[in-house]
Amino acid sequence: MILHKGFNGLNIKSPVVTLGIFDGVHTGHKSLLLQLTRKAKEIDGESVAITFSPHPRLVLEKDHLNLFFLTTMDEKIKLLESSGIDHLIVIDFDKAFSRIEACDFIRDYLAGRLHARHLIVGYDHHFGRKGSGDFETIHTCAQKLDFTVERVAGFETGKGPVSSTQIREALLSGRIEEAGQLLGYAYSLTGQVVEGRKLGRSLGYPTANIKTDPHKLIPANGVYATEVLSGGRSYPGMLSIGTNPTVNSAADLRSIEVNILDFEGDIYGETITVAFRKRLRDERKFETVQKLAAQMAVDKADTLKIFRK
Repeated sequence: MILHKGFNGLNIKSPVVTLGIFDGVHTGHKSLLLQLTRKAKEIDGESVAITFSPHPRLVLEKDHLNLFFLTTMDEKIKLLESSGIDHLIVIDFDKAFSRIEACDFIRDYLAGRLHARHLIVGYDHHFGRKGSGDFETIHTCAQKLDFTVERVAGFETGKGPVSSTQIREALLSGRIEEAGQLLGYAYSLTGQVVEGRKLGRSLGYPTANIKTDPHKLIPANGVYATEVLSGGRSYPGMLSIGTNPTVNSAADLRSIEVNILDFEGDIYGETITVAFRKRLRDERKFETVQKLAAQMAVDKADTLKIFRK
């Protein structure tokens, strides 16, 4: 996959194009991208996905602190690359760009600069100023230009078409395995290992405290079995998300800590990834730290059992 920053210097053969935010690059997106690559091969062209950076909501909405997404831009690029597309165009999104009308974007960018041959959009796709560009608008605009438009149905589950909203709700409710099924891969967090209070060490379970991207969605509080990727190797880990109520009086101080099993070493300052496999239990306050340590022994055994399977 070739990554392009904007529309300058493009020389793409018979582009077959789709565009969107692609938060999570989930099974619904992958179904659309599969159709994109198939159509490109059918007309002997090249497949092109267009996305935006930063996320449009970070530009258009005032309350940035409460905006959380399934993927960072780096994660999104890797996932889109794994889908097999030929080109990814990343557009710098700002308020001026947000004011472009849908038909103007189609005429000036898709037809005028990219020379698109075919556009594929999702079942509920909107773009352009205030989301005014629905399928009918796109189709009407395309008829005046030299390319065709196709709408694909959403990828269905028992709960309807897969959506990023549906996945976010599953993660925030702790339904980690359901989220993984909808995504088509295990949800993960990547971040730098930072200094913590070393409370886990005193209980015999030293933990790595992870600082993630401020807009990356964090699943519900609780204890999870995770796969930890560090230094090119994979380890089982038990991860806690929450406020550590047994030993912490600051109820609003949320942390992400992982005890990496079968691992020794100093990884402060390094970047690691934790991929969620199963939710073990809710976070809860124990009467004593000894009872907490006993529960952590159970959590460790449960984690190892999951990875042995």
